[in-house]
Amino acid sequence: MNLLLYGAPGSGKGTQANMLRGHFGIPHIATGDMLRAEIQAGTELGRQAQPILAAGRYVSDEIMIGIVRHRLSEPDCQPGFIMDGFPRTVPQAEALDDLMGDLGKRFDRVIYLMVPVEDLLHRLSGRLVCPVCQRTYPPATEACDADGSTLVQRDDDKPEAVRPRIEIYLEKTVPVLDHYRGEGLVSEIDGRGTIDEISRQVLAAASSPSNGEVARRAGGAESKTA
Repeated sequence: MNLLLYGAPGSGKGTQANMLRGHFGIPHIATGDMLRAEIQAGTELGRQAQPILAAGRYVSDEIMIGIVRHRLSEPDCQPGFIMDGFPRTVPQAEALDDLMGDLGKRFDRVIYLMVPVEDLLHRLSGRLVCPVCQRTYPPATEACDADGSTLVQRDDDKPEAVRPRIEIYLEKTVPVLDHYRGEGLVSEIDGRGTIDEISRQVLAAASSPSNGEVARRAGGAESKTA
């Protein structure tokens, strides 16, 4: 089960990624976590990425694809994985397609959590986060349930920063989704409602075969019949 998970900031993507990880028993792979792991391990890719991140710039597609290749080649990804935060652009998606082919893998489903912009603004502008484990919480919550840390508001969750973040995300993400729609992989999920309701829809989408898989199965059945 190889999944791509998309959703604008505040869409609840992290919550659904944790649900999918627990249900399928496969790793949740976030680009930020991968970069930090490479840097901490002192790999060649990590050494290349460290000064770029320290300067507040984005790492190149070449470095990111190298890091993704290294991560997807690890044993825990053999049963599958949930990719979160990558690819962000069509060139990255095309490079990832090539990488998946090299590794003998393919994506089973691309899940997109849709939430109206005004709802996202409302959710994010009051959101608090644990500085230790990065779990997010609604306003008026004081401490993290997991480790008791005092919650804080991230600078990029402050009202003046929220709308540009969302607009940039949507501007970059829509073309990537169109890239995967051509393969019949995209499932759009309404990100409003209770967590349980959304989780049921996400799980149903993740468990259903893509259009391409349906065609492959049909082709196989026809071959056997013939």
